[in-house]
Amino acid sequence: MKQLTHLFGLGANAVAATMLAAIFVTFLIQIAARYVLTEFGIQLELGWTIELNLTLWLWLVLFSCAFVLKERDHVKFDLIYSHAGPARKRVFAVVSALCIVVALVAAMPDTWDYVSFYKIKKSPTLRIRLNYIFVIYLVFAGVLILRYGWRVIDVIRGRDLSQDERDILAD
Repeated sequence: MKQLTHLFGLGANAVAATMLAAIFVTFLIQIAARYVLTEFGIQLELGWTIELNLTLWLWLVLFSCAFVLKERDHVKFDLIYSHAGPARKRVFAVVSALCIVVALVAAMPDTWDYVSFYKIKKSPTLRIRLNYIFVIYLVFAGVLILRYGWRVIDVIRGRDLSQDERDILAD
């Protein structure tokens, strides 16, 4: 199982890196068209590059947050948490994870409706159905529901705390 998780992580990193590379290449195409080709009198309409970059950026951020970043990589506001005792830290971890799960589960029906509604619209330049563009949010929300649901179970069982949290709890 650990090897499968490692391979999945490598695959997710490769997908994220590919999206970032595509953003970079598209950006270079924009720069070349605007500053190099115009010097030779060539005018190209490259509105598709902006739309592609925006779509890739949306996918990159949400995909990476769901599949690439680990718990310790996420931004946390832990001013109170870091000063609490071990028992309270566990309570904070469970309550915060439950809040995330409940909020995302509560929002899921409306999110599904929103994404489904966009099957009737297409992006202006690339003509991609907008539900294909926004479906990544459903994936992101679903993965976060599973991850934080699992976190609740692990914290209640006393497992799966990050090394930083284990060190803090040991104090």
